[in-house]
Amino acid sequence: MELSSSLTPFPKKLSDISFSSSLSPFPLQLYQKPSKPNNLRVFAVAVDPSQDLPRNSPQRLLKELAQRKKATAPRKKVPPKRFILKPPLDDKKLTERFLNSPQLSLKQFPLLSSCLPSSKLNNADQTWIDEYLLEAKQALGYPLEKSEELGDDNPAKQFDTLLYLAFQHPSCDRTNARHVRSAHSRLSFLGQYVLELALAEFFLQRYPRESPGPMRERVFGLIGKRNLPMWIKAASLQNLIFPYDDMDKLIRKDREPPVKSVFWALFGAIYLCFGMPEVYRVLFEVFGMDPEAEGCQPRLRRQLEDVDYVSVEFEGNKLSWQDVATYKPPEDALFAHPRLFRACVPPGMHRFRGNIWDYDCKPQVMQTLGYPLAVKDRIPEITEARNIELGLGLQLCFMHPSKYKFEHPRFCFERLEYVGQKIQDLVMAERLLMKHLDAPGRWLQEKHRRVLMNKFCGRYLREKYLHRFIIYSEQVQDAYEHNRRLRNPATTAVNQALHGLSYTVYGKPDVRRLMFEVFDFEQIQPKSV
Repeated sequence: MELSSSLTPFPKKLSDISFSSSLSPFPLQLYQKPSKPNNLRVFAVAVDPSQDLPRNSPQRLLKELAQRKKATAPRKKVPPKRFILKPPLDDKKLTERFLNSPQLSLKQFPLLSSCLPSSKLNNADQTWIDEYLLEAKQALGYPLEKSEELGDDNPAKQFDTLLYLAFQHPSCDRTNARHVRSAHSRLSFLGQYVLELALAEFFLQRYPRESPGPMRERVFGLIGKRNLPMWIKAASLQNLIFPYDDMDKLIRKDREPPVKSVFWALFGAIYLCFGMPEVYRVLFEVFGMDPEAEGCQPRLRRQLEDVDYVSVEFEGNKLSWQDVATYKPPEDALFAHPRLFRACVPPGMHRFRGNIWDYDCKPQVMQTLGYPLAVKDRIPEITEARNIELGLGLQLCFMHPSKYKFEHPRFCFERLEYVGQKIQDLVMAERLLMKHLDAPGRWLQEKHRRVLMNKFCGRYLREKYLHRFIIYSEQVQDAYEHNRRLRNPATTAVNQALHGLSYTVYGKPDVRRLMFEVFDFEQIQPKSV
């Protein structure tokens, strides 16, 4: 800024006043001494906008900044830090990270090891464990001693770690830690399929004459996400999930997702450490689920009259959860899960023994599937009886509901298909967890969904040319012959029924063999040209 002043006697006319600088928007300041009216001094302050300000002047910098703000476009939103690609770790650091990871510490239990956190728990994790873990174990009915004191050959040694991870849902404080967030989502991913299979097996044995439709409604009535907060509150676990809020006052979208995530992860941890019997105990004893409750009853529908027999152990006897949880097959049992097999394959199937399908189609189906498996039995009669029952089960797997269902409701693949869906989901979930150690649960869920799409299940069956052996009624056969949109869902159901049969007869290892060796669900085997 420039200051110019003139010191002259005050002129007689105001028009005689002149200034050396250009005019300014600032008003003139006239100052007149009262003692000397003839010597009036005039001070003029003016700013020249055309003249540059000094280079380091704050006013100039502010002016340039204001002009630049006007000229630039609004800034785009920067993606969150976790989505910005980071340079990959070098080989040495990557090797150290994997070798120090708890996920590679248990060779005896590969599935359990894959669900451990990717790095060791730190002080913040230990603080939560010291403060809340005893309350959680007491509510679930477990001893309060530390599980680390158990032997290395006992999977329950990792229970404290998995129980801590089960409560770290995506909305809690510790979810910013990558190893906690990822491990919780993996446990939750596994737990949902554990629950589905456990309740499917329970209801199939409890209601041996019921079709899968009502059973699905019963399962939804017990573990649908709307009802989960009720079970969490019954076990007094709500304060561990919402330590700062009253669960009852939260709106549904804030209450249900964390509860569902914790509920699923909880059963994933219990299944890994204690197995399926403990899942039943916690469901029905700790959470107090009642299969006869009014809220989980199926809607009324037209029932087909079932004139066929059920197995002796089901006749007039509605099994409780204790019967299912504590059941152990006898030493000379024909099957891996004999009671589940009897619940899915009715005794009346023996009437089809020796029919045309038995002689013509069964040998081709068994050859394609690699049946019967070599099993060492104490006496040869057991092997022979198992193979006969396996043949009848295979015929039931290929029996479309259109053939006999309206006269004999259980002479179709529906019940085997139901258990097959659930064991197929669980086996694939276990496979993905062990194969992708560093993948979070959401990624695994999407991968699981894409691999087990219904259209792929049917396609793999058709690639083995097994769809030719499905038994339809004559009317449906004519309708399906040239309409793949009607025919393909039936091939999907047959594929799932085959997995259900293999689970009941030979157990989970044979389901893995069918899925990944025979049908090649992962599509990694070389194709014949």
